[in-house]
Amino acid sequence: MKKIGIVGGLSPESTILYYKTIVDEYKRIKGDEKYPDIIIYSVNFGLFTEYVEKGMDREAADIIVEAIKALHRAGADFVVISANTPHMFYDYIASKSQIPLINIIDALAEQAIKDGVKVIGLLGTKYTLTKGFYVDRLAEHGIKAVVPEPPDIETVNNIIYNELVKGIIRDESRRTLIGIIKRLKEKGVEAVALACTELPLLLTGSVDNVKLYDTARIHALKALYEALKD
Repeated sequence: MKKIGIVGGLSPESTILYYKTIVDEYKRIKGDEKYPDIIIYSVNFGLFTEYVEKGMDREAADIIVEAIKALHRAGADFVVISANTPHMFYDYIASKSQIPLINIIDALAEQAIKDGVKVIGLLGTKYTLTKGFYVDRLAEHGIKAVVPEPPDIETVNNIIYNELVKGIIRDESRRTLIGIIKRLKEKGVEAVALACTELPLLLTGSVDNVKLYDTARIHALKALYEALKD
Protein backbone atom coordinates (compact mmCIF):
# COMPACT_ATOMS: atom_id res chain seq x y z
CA MET A 1 0.00 0.00 0.00
CA LYS A 2 1.02 3.57 -0.57
CA LYS A 3 1.99 5.67 2.45
CA ILE A 4 -0.41 8.53 3.17
CA GLY A 5 0.94 11.96 4.08
CA ILE A 6 -1.35 14.33 5.96
CA VAL A 7 -0.65 18.02 6.47
CA GLY A 8 -2.32 18.37 9.85
CA GLY A 9 -2.79 20.87 12.64
CA LEU A 10 -5.25 22.93 10.58
CA SER A 11 -6.80 22.39 13.15
CA PRO A 12 -6.00 19.45 15.46
CA GLU A 13 -9.69 18.50 15.50
CA SER A 14 -9.79 18.02 11.72
CA THR A 15 -6.52 16.08 11.79
CA ILE A 16 -8.09 13.62 14.21
CA LEU A 17 -11.12 13.27 11.91
CA TYR A 18 -8.88 12.38 8.96
CA TYR A 19 -6.87 9.83 10.91
CA LYS A 20 -9.88 8.08 12.43
CA THR A 21 -11.81 8.08 9.15
CA ILE A 22 -8.97 6.41 7.26
CA VAL A 23 -8.33 3.79 9.94
CA ASP A 24 -11.98 3.05 10.71
CA GLU A 25 -13.00 2.77 7.06
CA TYR A 26 -10.06 0.48 6.31
CA LYS A 27 -11.07 -1.83 9.15
CA ARG A 28 -14.68 -1.76 7.96
CA ILE A 29 -13.90 -2.78 4.38
CA LYS A 30 -10.96 -5.12 5.03
CA GLY A 31 -11.78 -6.55 8.45
CA ASP A 32 -8.22 -6.42 9.77
CA GLU A 33 -5.75 -4.00 11.35
CA LYS A 34 -3.32 -3.73 8.42
CA TYR A 35 -4.29 -0.17 7.51
CA PRO A 36 -1.88 1.98 5.50
CA ASP A 37 1.06 3.80 7.00
CA ILE A 38 0.00 7.36 7.81
CA ILE A 39 2.52 10.15 8.29
CA ILE A 40 1.23 13.37 9.84
CA TYR A 41 3.02 16.72 9.86
CA SER A 42 1.26 19.11 12.21
CA VAL A 43 1.90 22.71 11.18
CA ASN A 44 1.72 25.90 13.24
CA PHE A 45 -1.97 26.73 12.88
CA GLY A 46 -1.69 30.11 14.61
CA LEU A 47 1.10 31.28 12.32
CA PHE A 48 -0.70 30.06 9.19
CA THR A 49 -3.87 31.91 10.21
CA GLU A 50 -1.90 35.05 11.06
CA TYR A 51 -0.29 35.10 7.61
CA VAL A 52 -3.65 34.60 5.89
CA GLU A 53 -5.28 37.39 7.91
CA LYS A 54 -2.42 39.75 7.04
CA GLY A 55 -2.62 38.91 3.32
CA MET A 56 0.80 37.25 3.42
CA ASP A 57 -0.28 34.56 1.00
CA ARG A 58 3.14 33.35 -0.08
CA GLU A 59 4.31 32.96 3.50
CA ALA A 60 1.13 31.06 4.40
CA ALA A 61 1.45 28.79 1.37
CA ASP A 62 5.11 28.10 2.11
CA ILE A 63 4.17 26.68 5.52
CA ILE A 64 2.24 23.99 3.65
CA VAL A 65 5.01 23.55 1.07
CA GLU A 66 7.59 22.91 3.78
CA ALA A 67 5.27 20.42 5.49
CA ILE A 68 4.86 18.49 2.24
CA LYS A 69 8.61 18.43 1.72
CA ALA A 70 9.01 16.93 5.19
CA LEU A 71 6.31 14.33 4.47
CA HIS A 72 8.09 13.43 1.23
CA ARG A 73 11.38 12.96 3.08
CA ALA A 74 9.56 10.78 5.61
CA GLY A 75 8.36 8.47 2.85
CA ALA A 76 4.84 9.63 1.99
CA ASP A 77 3.74 8.65 -1.53
CA PHE A 78 1.07 11.35 -1.77
CA VAL A 79 -0.45 14.07 0.40
CA VAL A 80 -3.76 15.44 1.58
CA ILE A 81 -4.05 18.83 3.27
CA SER A 82 -6.55 18.34 6.10
CA ALA A 83 -8.32 21.68 5.68
CA ASN A 84 -10.24 23.53 2.99
CA THR A 85 -8.82 27.04 3.36
CA PRO A 86 -5.20 26.20 2.38
CA HIS A 87 -6.55 24.97 -0.97
CA MET A 88 -6.75 28.62 -2.00
CA PHE A 89 -3.01 28.16 -2.61
CA TYR A 90 -3.37 24.74 -4.23
CA ASP A 91 -1.83 25.53 -7.63
CA TYR A 92 1.25 27.11 -6.06
CA ILE A 93 1.63 24.31 -3.50
CA ALA A 94 1.22 21.60 -6.14
CA SER A 95 3.86 23.26 -8.31
CA LYS A 96 6.35 22.96 -5.44
CA SER A 97 5.48 19.39 -4.44
CA GLN A 98 7.51 16.35 -5.51
CA ILE A 99 4.63 14.01 -4.70
CA PRO A 100 0.97 14.08 -5.80
CA LEU A 101 -1.64 16.07 -3.88
CA ILE A 102 -5.29 15.09 -3.68
CA ASN A 103 -7.44 18.21 -3.92
CA ILE A 104 -10.35 18.35 -1.48
CA ILE A 105 -12.57 20.25 -3.94
CA ASP A 106 -12.01 17.68 -6.68
CA ALA A 107 -12.91 14.91 -4.23
CA LEU A 108 -16.13 16.73 -3.32
CA ALA A 109 -17.00 17.31 -6.97
CA GLU A 110 -16.46 13.65 -7.78
CA GLN A 111 -18.95 12.63 -5.09
CA ALA A 112 -21.49 15.29 -6.09
CA ILE A 113 -21.34 14.17 -9.72
CA LYS A 114 -21.97 10.57 -8.64
CA ASP A 115 -25.03 11.81 -6.75
CA GLY A 116 -26.29 13.91 -9.65
CA VAL A 117 -25.98 17.15 -7.64
CA LYS A 118 -25.44 20.27 -9.76
CA VAL A 119 -26.02 23.11 -7.26
CA ILE A 120 -24.14 23.09 -3.93
CA GLY A 121 -24.29 25.54 -1.06
CA LEU A 122 -21.04 26.25 0.77
CA LEU A 123 -20.32 26.67 4.47
CA GLY A 124 -16.77 27.48 5.52
CA THR A 125 -14.36 30.17 6.64
CA LYS A 126 -14.68 33.64 5.16
CA TYR A 127 -11.51 32.96 3.18
CA THR A 128 -12.96 29.83 1.61
CA LEU A 129 -16.24 31.56 0.78
CA THR A 130 -14.95 34.93 -0.47
CA LYS A 131 -11.69 34.17 -2.30
CA GLY A 132 -13.46 32.45 -5.21
CA PHE A 133 -11.17 29.43 -5.48
CA TYR A 134 -13.83 26.99 -4.28
CA VAL A 135 -16.56 28.35 -6.53
CA ASP A 136 -14.23 28.43 -9.54
CA ARG A 137 -12.91 24.88 -9.11
CA LEU A 138 -16.39 23.43 -8.65
CA ALA A 139 -17.43 25.29 -11.80
CA GLU A 140 -14.68 23.45 -13.68
CA HIS A 141 -16.57 20.26 -12.82
CA GLY A 142 -19.89 21.71 -13.99
CA ILE A 143 -21.18 22.36 -10.47
CA LYS A 144 -22.66 25.69 -9.40
CA ALA A 145 -21.69 26.83 -5.89
CA VAL A 146 -23.84 29.19 -3.81
CA VAL A 147 -22.42 31.05 -0.80
CA PRO A 148 -24.36 32.57 2.13
CA GLU A 149 -25.03 36.28 2.50
CA PRO A 150 -22.14 38.33 4.03
CA PRO A 151 -23.57 38.44 7.59
CA ASP A 152 -23.98 34.66 7.55
CA ILE A 153 -20.43 34.25 6.25
CA GLU A 154 -19.14 36.20 9.25
CA THR A 155 -21.29 34.16 11.62
CA VAL A 156 -19.97 30.85 10.28
CA ASN A 157 -16.39 32.14 10.38
CA ASN A 158 -16.76 33.16 14.03
CA ILE A 159 -18.18 29.76 14.98
CA ILE A 160 -15.26 28.03 13.28
CA TYR A 161 -12.41 30.11 14.71
CA ASN A 162 -13.84 31.00 18.13
CA GLU A 163 -15.35 27.61 18.90
CA LEU A 164 -14.73 24.60 16.67
CA VAL A 165 -10.96 24.89 16.20
CA LYS A 166 -10.76 25.11 20.00
CA GLY A 167 -12.91 22.03 20.45
CA ILE A 168 -15.91 24.01 21.74
CA ILE A 169 -19.25 22.49 20.67
CA ARG A 170 -22.42 24.55 21.32
CA ASP A 171 -26.01 23.59 20.53
CA GLU A 172 -26.81 27.26 19.94
CA SER A 173 -24.21 27.37 17.17
CA ARG A 174 -25.64 24.20 15.66
CA ARG A 175 -29.07 25.84 15.51
CA THR A 176 -27.54 28.94 13.94
CA LEU A 177 -25.89 26.89 11.19
CA ILE A 178 -29.14 25.03 10.53
CA GLY A 179 -30.83 28.39 9.98
CA ILE A 180 -28.15 29.38 7.46
CA ILE A 181 -28.57 26.08 5.61
CA LYS A 182 -32.30 26.67 5.36
CA ARG A 183 -31.62 30.08 3.81
CA LEU A 184 -29.29 28.42 1.30
CA LYS A 185 -32.05 25.96 0.48
CA GLU A 186 -34.27 28.93 -0.40
CA LYS A 187 -31.63 29.86 -3.01
CA GLY A 188 -32.11 26.52 -4.74
CA VAL A 189 -29.20 24.42 -3.51
CA GLU A 190 -29.55 20.65 -3.77
CA ALA A 191 -26.92 19.92 -1.13
CA VAL A 192 -24.57 21.81 1.18
CA ALA A 193 -20.83 21.20 1.41
CA LEU A 194 -19.31 21.55 4.87
CA ALA A 195 -16.31 23.27 3.29
CA CYS A 196 -14.48 23.52 6.58
CA THR A 197 -13.17 20.31 8.05
CA GLU A 198 -14.31 21.26 11.59
CA LEU A 199 -17.99 21.75 10.70
CA PRO A 200 -18.79 18.00 10.93
CA LEU A 201 -18.20 18.41 14.67
CA LEU A 202 -21.57 20.20 14.66
CA LEU A 203 -23.45 18.91 11.61
CA THR A 204 -23.94 15.52 9.96
CA GLY A 205 -26.38 13.79 7.63
CA SER A 206 -28.93 16.24 6.32
CA VAL A 207 -30.85 19.37 7.33
CA ASP A 208 -34.39 20.05 6.16
CA ASN A 209 -33.99 17.37 3.46
CA VAL A 210 -30.77 19.02 2.24
CA LYS A 211 -27.86 16.55 2.05
CA LEU A 212 -24.70 17.64 3.84
CA TYR A 213 -21.35 16.77 2.29
CA ASP A 214 -18.66 16.21 4.90
CA THR A 215 -15.62 17.33 2.90
CA ALA A 216 -13.22 16.03 5.56
CA ARG A 217 -14.67 12.52 5.35
CA ILE A 218 -14.87 12.56 1.55
CA HIS A 219 -11.24 13.71 1.32
CA ALA A 220 -10.00 11.19 3.88
CA LEU A 221 -11.77 8.33 2.10
CA LYS A 222 -10.26 9.44 -1.19
CA ALA A 223 -6.84 9.22 0.46
CA LEU A 224 -7.55 5.70 1.72
CA TYR A 225 -8.71 4.46 -1.68
CA GLU A 226 -5.62 6.01 -3.28
CA ALA A 227 -3.42 4.16 -0.78
CA LEU A 228 -5.16 0.88 -1.60
CA LYS A 229 -4.67 1.17 -5.36
CA ASP A 230 -2.29 -1.33 -6.94
